[in-house]
Amino acid sequence: MAASELYTKFARVWIPDPEEVWKSAELLKDYKPGDKVLLLHLEEGKDLEYRLDPKTKELPHLRNPDILVGENDLTALSYLHEPAVLHNLRVRFIDSKLIYTYCGIVLVAINPYEQLPIYGEDIINAYSGQNMGDMDPHIFAVAEEAYKQMARDERNQSIIVSGESGAGKTVSAKYAMRYFATVSGSASEANVEEKVLASNPIMESIGNAKTTRNDNSSRFGKYIEIGFDKRYRIIGANMRTYLLEKSRVVFQAEEERNYHIFYQLCASAKLPEFKMLRLGNANNFHYTKQGGSPVIEGVDDTKEMAHTRQACTLLGISESYQMGIFRILAGILHLGNVAFTSRDSDSCAIPPKHEPLSIFSDLMGVDYEEMCHWLCHRKLATATETYIKPISKLQATNARDALAKHIYAKLFSWIVDHVNQALHSAVKQHSFIGVLDIYGFETFEINSFEQFCINYANEKLQQQFNMHVFKLEQEEYMKEQIPWTLIDFYDNQPCINLIESKLGILDLLDEECKMPKGTDDTWAQKLYNTHLNKCALFEKPRLSNKAFIIQHFADKVEYQCEGFLEKNKDTVFEEQIKVLKSSKFKMLPELFQDDEKAISPTSATSSGRTPLTRTPVKPTKGRPGQTAKEHKKTVGHQFRNSLHLLMETLNATTPHYVRCIKPNDFKFPFTFDEKRAVQQLRACGVLETIRISAAGFPSRWTYQEFFSRYRVLMKQKDVLSDRKQTCKNVLEKLILDKDKYQFGKTKIFFRAGQVAYLEKLRADKLRAACIRIQKTIRGWLLRKKYLRVRKAAIVVQRYVRGYQARCYAKFLRRTKAATIIQKFWRMYIVRKRYKIRRSATIVLQSYLRGYLARNRYRKMLREHKAVIIQKWVRGWLARTHYKRSTHAIIYLQCCFRRMMAKRELKKLKIEARSVERYKKLHIGMENKIMQLQRKVDEQNKDYKCLMEKLTNLEGIYNSETEKLRSDLERLQLSEEEAKIATGRVLSLQEEIAKLRKDLEQTQSEKKSIEERADRYKQETEQLVSNLKEENTLLKQEKEALNHLIVEQAKEMTETMEKKLVEETKQLELDLNDERLRYQNLLNEFSRLEERYDDLKEEMTLMVNVPKPGHKRTDSTHSSNESEYTFSSEIAETEDMPLRTEEPSEKKVPLDMSLFLKLQKRVTELEQEKQVMQDELDRKEEQVLRSKAKEEERPQIRGAELEYESLKRQELESENKKLKNELNELRKALSEKSTPEVTAPGAPAYRVLMEQLTSVSEELDVRKEEVLILRSQLVSQKEAIQPKNTMTDSTILLEDVQKMKDKGEIAQAYIGLKETNRLLESQLQSQKRSHENEAEALRGEIQSLKEENNRQQQLLAQNLQLPPEARIEASLQHEITRLTNENLYFEELYADDPKKYQSYRISLYKRMIDLMEQLEKQDKTVRKLKKQLKVFAKKIGELEVGQMENISPGQIIDEPIRPVNIPRKEKDFQGMLEYKKEDEQKLVKNLILELKPRGVAVNLIPGLPAYILFMCVRHADYLNDDQKVRSLLTSTINSIKKVLKKRGDDFETVSFWLSNTCRFLHCLKQYSGEEGFMKHNTSRQNEHCLTNFDLAEYRQVLSDLAIQIYQQLVRVLENILQPMIVSGMLEHETIQGVSGVKPTGLRKRTSSIADEGTYTLDSILRQLNSFHSVMCQHGMDPELIKQVVKQMFYIVGAVTLNNLLLRKDMCSWSKGMQIRYNVSQLEEWLRDKNLMNSGAKETLEPLIQAAQLLQVKKKTDDDAEAICSMCSALTTAQIVKVLNLYTPVNEFEERVSVSFIRTIQMRLRDRKDSPQLLMDAKHIFPVTFPFNPSSLALETIQIPASLGLGFISRV
Repeated sequence: MAASELYTKFARVWIPDPEEVWKSAELLKDYKPGDKVLLLHLEEGKDLEYRLDPKTKELPHLRNPDILVGENDLTALSYLHEPAVLHNLRVRFIDSKLIYTYCGIVLVAINPYEQLPIYGEDIINAYSGQNMGDMDPHIFAVAEEAYKQMARDERNQSIIVSGESGAGKTVSAKYAMRYFATVSGSASEANVEEKVLASNPIMESIGNAKTTRNDNSSRFGKYIEIGFDKRYRIIGANMRTYLLEKSRVVFQAEEERNYHIFYQLCASAKLPEFKMLRLGNANNFHYTKQGGSPVIEGVDDTKEMAHTRQACTLLGISESYQMGIFRILAGILHLGNVAFTSRDSDSCAIPPKHEPLSIFSDLMGVDYEEMCHWLCHRKLATATETYIKPISKLQATNARDALAKHIYAKLFSWIVDHVNQALHSAVKQHSFIGVLDIYGFETFEINSFEQFCINYANEKLQQQFNMHVFKLEQEEYMKEQIPWTLIDFYDNQPCINLIESKLGILDLLDEECKMPKGTDDTWAQKLYNTHLNKCALFEKPRLSNKAFIIQHFADKVEYQCEGFLEKNKDTVFEEQIKVLKSSKFKMLPELFQDDEKAISPTSATSSGRTPLTRTPVKPTKGRPGQTAKEHKKTVGHQFRNSLHLLMETLNATTPHYVRCIKPNDFKFPFTFDEKRAVQQLRACGVLETIRISAAGFPSRWTYQEFFSRYRVLMKQKDVLSDRKQTCKNVLEKLILDKDKYQFGKTKIFFRAGQVAYLEKLRADKLRAACIRIQKTIRGWLLRKKYLRVRKAAIVVQRYVRGYQARCYAKFLRRTKAATIIQKFWRMYIVRKRYKIRRSATIVLQSYLRGYLARNRYRKMLREHKAVIIQKWVRGWLARTHYKRSTHAIIYLQCCFRRMMAKRELKKLKIEARSVERYKKLHIGMENKIMQLQRKVDEQNKDYKCLMEKLTNLEGIYNSETEKLRSDLERLQLSEEEAKIATGRVLSLQEEIAKLRKDLEQTQSEKKSIEERADRYKQETEQLVSNLKEENTLLKQEKEALNHLIVEQAKEMTETMEKKLVEETKQLELDLNDERLRYQNLLNEFSRLEERYDDLKEEMTLMVNVPKPGHKRTDSTHSSNESEYTFSSEIAETEDMPLRTEEPSEKKVPLDMSLFLKLQKRVTELEQEKQVMQDELDRKEEQVLRSKAKEEERPQIRGAELEYESLKRQELESENKKLKNELNELRKALSEKSTPEVTAPGAPAYRVLMEQLTSVSEELDVRKEEVLILRSQLVSQKEAIQPKNTMTDSTILLEDVQKMKDKGEIAQAYIGLKETNRLLESQLQSQKRSHENEAEALRGEIQSLKEENNRQQQLLAQNLQLPPEARIEASLQHEITRLTNENLYFEELYADDPKKYQSYRISLYKRMIDLMEQLEKQDKTVRKLKKQLKVFAKKIGELEVGQMENISPGQIIDEPIRPVNIPRKEKDFQGMLEYKKEDEQKLVKNLILELKPRGVAVNLIPGLPAYILFMCVRHADYLNDDQKVRSLLTSTINSIKKVLKKRGDDFETVSFWLSNTCRFLHCLKQYSGEEGFMKHNTSRQNEHCLTNFDLAEYRQVLSDLAIQIYQQLVRVLENILQPMIVSGMLEHETIQGVSGVKPTGLRKRTSSIADEGTYTLDSILRQLNSFHSVMCQHGMDPELIKQVVKQMFYIVGAVTLNNLLLRKDMCSWSKGMQIRYNVSQLEEWLRDKNLMNSGAKETLEPLIQAAQLLQVKKKTDDDAEAICSMCSALTTAQIVKVLNLYTPVNEFEERVSVSFIRTIQMRLRDRKDSPQLLMDAKHIFPVTFPFNPSSLALETIQIPASLGLGFISRV
């Protein structure tokens, strides 16, 4: 299809932009041929008219689909052009934090300016052995590819690292070397790889410096050849250096530093060994202070100095040489401080006794006066004479700086030579990998000689790079047999010719340097005359005659001619060099004696590998031609020669390219400057690679990948069985232009843009299918919604109509009601109006009549009052005098009473405010309340008395009033008749007035009393309320304190429990860590042991050189080699003298020191474990004790009873076991005895049988008594609990009831009452207890009497028993006594729980004593067993003796009865007998030559272990310690030999792991120790070892089993490793879920299952094979679980590590595949009943990673869910997965950067390991739980196939 057809609406394109270089836009309408303008919509929302170039009419670059953005390989992009490359790099760098990207054969590395955790040893192990395309881009992948190609193709390799200063070249080269050192190792014990890495700190210190662009910039180029032997292990290295920037020694620009070594020396000046250097702060020296930045942030120069010295020591540079180096460097610093004073314009001088020069002379060992003279003078030689000429101050300064530069360059060369000597290997080098760390293309505002040389080198490298890329493209096309068309690419040979050809720039420069009066200006004119207008690549600037322009491959560069000649000549005065050569300091002349040898292939330049700096240095005005003889070759000539040598080396190797990019000039982490990046991409050749790839067929697909990806574009009829033909048919239909693609043998090649077109077709097809699915689903959803809405509408209508009908009926009812209301309302209004009018009329009438009556009344009253006034006025005059006197008397009385009242009030107030009162309130509250109560009662009594008096007075007053009224009426009636009684009336009136006064006085007193009573009442109420409040506060405080105490107790309990759990976990972790360390030590020990054996064999082979002729060898030689071993050495030194053997005949005894240390360490660990276990038990007891204190006593009693019941059960089981053993002993004794011996009259049999019978009977009685005791205790426990509960609840109810009886003052009263009740109850309980105690004492006296009688009877009976039975009898009677006592006390204390509790405690103590006696009884029984064995043996001997002593006559005289005698089979003892000389044959047939497959299939599991143990048993039976030791030693060594010989065979390793464990279990099971004999039968217990304790050998066998287990893990890891990634990640178990994405030049392993690829079924089949083999070998189930757990850990760790390093695997569909694969593994575990093995838990990180790929990743809730879900993943792993997440289809969305930041913020407090990858080499510590065998040894048959006919069963 035509490219213009892709420019349709909504297509996205790239347009140039001055700021962002390229900007994305979207077409608003289709492009038609002939259009001059494109309507675009920019991403920022603006519309733009983009005008096409009318000449070229080139359309803007198309943008790649989003699915391809972020690809690992830039060549995988559909559109290969500059904006696509730039955008892809920016997305990977900024969004995904990925700094590496492939671009064909080039690795693009962007400097992150941040330390990343991607260079650890785990990452190295992950990349080791992997294909380059299978992993994410990394410098380790390039290093691995170089290493593999070196081994595969037998061809030397080179890694070319280039880039600008600060781009990270040095770091990349360093990591590449670290990878080689880690992966390959060294061929000897000299640690060559460490020396190679140690060269980096040295070279960085003397060759790196801080620049404005980089804190650790390499100021020289270097090529390091790392040498390998035939086994591809590092044997040495060699370094070549190029173009050292010498001018930095004497000059630094602003914000830059000199070389690091100077600042390291200044920082370490205070060290004692550096005192002689007389250094100080770096700001004190001219050569280190010019940049003004002596300190690098985050770098400690003192520590760096220590690292440098350590590296020098490692490389063999002695301390004396190191101090010599530092002396020279310090001398250079002091030389820089030498100052000159001008005498005149042509001469200068140094001040006398100038300190810097004096120090320089002392350090360099030269004469002060001589050096002072030649620093200010120079020697000129003419044809006739030689004379000395003074020089000016400027010339002297330049000469001083030239001398400093020359000394530093010589020292640099000397150090490089010594480093090469240290890295040189005597072994012949088979191949090498070169690492070239060289400067990239440079262009600055002012470019001088340094930039010219650098860019010249880059021209050569770019030419080599272009040719290599072109060659690879051609090879790929030829390999696939597609037509080859010549690709036009940029050839920079003309530029190279311009520089290095005859009459080229360098040639003219060297020629001008030879001229006597040559200058930069004359050289520039020669350049113009030679090349201007003749070479298109050479130009002259318009405004300058001292510069020239060269068109390089990357850009045009303008060079300033000033300083070229001086820098090329590199002039140093000969006289100054001679002074230095005459130095007394021996090292200094060494620097200058090899000037002629410096120009050699191994070193680049002589005077120093060049000069100089970007800042021009004024040339010395001295005459040219006055340089020393050893400086004839110019710097340019030397550099050209070394560059040619480098190119020859590179052309002879396979190159690998690393291009380092500097993302910004400010060293900001993860900040991308598009302009700077594009500039570097153009300069480093990445875009040229893209252009070459784009010119051909850049997109390449295998047929299977194409079919899987574009199956959706095919119809069913198009799919054929032949995938290749199917792809051809489909492509012919999809792409009509056949020139756009080519069919190769295995791949389809596409032109640029065709894959994008196919992706567009695929996306359109999928989009159409999605639209159809959406259409159908939306129609179905809308139909359902319509039906639901219709149904709802009908229901709504029904309800609405009903509502309307109800509303109408309500309206009618309201209308009728309103009519009725109106009727009554109108009637009410009218009636109300009538009533108002009527009432108004009546009121008017009443007021009018009243007015008239009142007028008439007033008139009559005025007349009457006038008469009265007259009467009263007359009386008033008489009374006035009386009142005055009376008033005075009353006033005096009132004053007196007030005074008394105030005194009383004052007393009351003082009493109320008294402090003592408050104290009494708090101290004696009851007394105060009672006093208040009495006071209130007294006041109430007074109040009642006053009230009675007042009532009497009121009655008197009322009676008098009535009487006066009657008298008044009577007097009024008879007033006129009784004028005579006027006097009497007046007296009565006076008396009435007096009574009134008395009444008023009484009322006032009454009022005052009432006020006092009210006030007192209020005070009392206030006091009571205050008391109530205080009481309430106290209660609240009490409740708060109680609550606080409860909470604190609860918190303490929880804290203790948590602490206990944490400490338990920590102890378990510590134990596992210690076990892991111990097993790692064992692993290291076994490795060293193997190494020792190998070295010893090599030494034996070297010593024993075979001589001519036939030599006879002993047939047992091979088996005797392993006679000596570790643990046997100790025993042999005790029993026999040491034997010395010849090395050629037998092995030398192994070194036992490490083994004994390991054994001692194991013992210490076991002791520490026991201490930890005791501490854990103690803490558990503390927690249980704290819990028990909070619980009720019945619970305590219940726990104690349960504990005692458990103890009794254990005692019962022990008794039963003892009884069985005794019965079996009796049976065995009866079977072995003859009739004569076992006759009833035989004394031996009678004694034994009596003892056995008595013991068994007593054991039965004891069992019954214990059962009775347990039943009684349980019944008592059940009886105690309800009683205690009822008692407590009754008291509680009474207390609650009594608490509610009182009123407002009840709180204090209740407290007093409770105290009284408590005292009363205590008195009653004390009384009852005294009575009970008296009764108990009486009963106890009676029981003691009875007990005394019983004890006397018991003593009499025991005296009649034999001594062995007395203890058992006493125990029986003690149990009977305790049972009776228990029943008695249960009845006695049934009503008194406390007494019963004390009795129970004493009972427990007695039971403990009883248990101790039982233990003693057990020991007695064991002694009896041993005696029985001895007696049985004696009985057997007695039988033989009796049979020998019987004469024939006696036999004939006895009556003979005919008896049928059956033939009895021989009774085997489970032992195997062999001769001492057959031991080696036994080991050979049973171990060395045994085939595990035949044994596992045909014989019982663990048969070799049983046979070996039975042989050990026989040696133990014979009490032959030498035989036991020899057999065990031979066995262990033979097993080691077999594993060393066939250690890669899983079946062999599994077989011997199973047999070693079985042998170990047999040694434990039959050791005779009680802990291992619990599960034995009586017959098995008879087979226990009797003479030897083999505990030490058990430890040795345990260590051997650990070593075998670790070897087994390594074997299965090697088998599973190739399967895991392919089966778990790459293979599509669920077909069609994962879409295949286009890949670049570096193809990844296909996810389609081809022949030979591993699938999940392969892993499951392998797991089944492992499991079946282990089961066939009879491996312990617990050990199988540990092996399965380790296997699953390896599967999970390797899968997760690869997932974290492969961006293409981090997608939703891959997460689904992983979860399905994990579910299959879990199903396998369920099928094998291994779900409890812990294997599933090891897959948890992988499961969570798969879930992380599938969960939603948008909102904060999603972030919270992810943080809570991914508990087994570290923060680094979670962020890495999110960064790597890549959609496979366009319908998925990428994870936003803000979401990842949210995740990081939420996880910032999580404390986990910063390590990214899991340790796939981690081996869990293994344990071997004791697993006794039920197999009887005497039943084991030895098959003839084993060839063990020389041993016999015993």
